[in-house]
Amino acid sequence: MVCGGFTCSKNALIALNVVYILVGLLLIGVAGWGKSYGIVSSINVIGGVIAVGVFLLLIAVVGLVGAVNHHQVMLFFYMVILFLVFIIQFGVSCSCLALNRRQQECLLKLTWTRMSNATRQDLENQLNCCGFMNDTENSDIYVINYNMCLASCRFALHCETCGDVMLTHAGEALRILGGVGLFFSFTEYSRTLMG
Repeated sequence: MVCGGFTCSKNALIALNVVYILVGLLLIGVAGWGKSYGIVSSINVIGGVIAVGVFLLLIAVVGLVGAVNHHQVMLFFYMVILFLVFIIQFGVSCSCLALNRRQQECLLKLTWTRMSNATRQDLENQLNCCGFMNDTENSDIYVINYNMCLASCRFALHCETCGDVMLTHAGEALRILGGVGLFFSFTEYSRTLMG
């Protein structure tokens, strides 16, 4: 059996869209699971993940229906939307990979100062750390946060600052997210070319 013309690209497009339907369902399921077990307490994060999952699911269904029915108008809009998603995802992925430690620290400090005390204490308990950063620039804030800290490490000999713990996790997460996002942005671009 020869794979040529529209048949091969049709089959590849169907397979990719089935994978993206599964990824969309997985995103929605993981967000619901994280909320039910209390792993993620922020409604904004859960809502964002569910929204991305639903968007990915809808785009994949449009691509799947367009490929199966050879519907030119659906495939055209599918290509346009995927190209826009590619541009946005490529930019965000490059930004994730380009953030250096100082920029990450500024973003985390901005977030830390906007958190409520209850959120800070919850984060300190989960990460087993106290205060944001213990340096000359942040020493006043650190003393206040350290005195309010309820984490178990506070009563031990050594307790890391939450800033150091979060920067370690943020650096790893940004590299992984940037790499995965870059990979998937090019799969979306190739899907755009196939459509």
